[in-house]
Amino acid sequence: MNLFGVSEAYAMAANGGAEGGRPGYEGVIMLVIMFAIFYFLLIRPQQKRAKEHRQLVESLKVGDAVVTAGGVHGKVTALQDTVITIEVATGVKIRVNRSSIVGTKQE
Repeated sequence: MNLFGVSEAYAMAANGGAEGGRPGYEGVIMLVIMFAIFYFLLIRPQQKRAKEHRQLVESLKVGDAVVTAGGVHGKVTALQDTVITIEVATGVKIRVNRSSIVGTKQE
């Protein structure tokens, strides 16, 4: 026993965290697996939804029946670059951002 109460045999027993002398690839493999899980469960579906929404917004034309993110139903009466005019009742028109259109509906 030395001055601090720790035996030399105990101090030499720690081998730096690598068991059996193998390199620590387990941590790298786990990170790759976790990234793959996040990609297939979160990132990829979100990109797919964004692509579908972009196609929907680009394909709008005058006369389409649409639904906004706020739940307003109406018919497209005018299209501009970023703004769409929707008629929600006879003679009642509102302007909404193009990105707020979430779907079309059948009449």
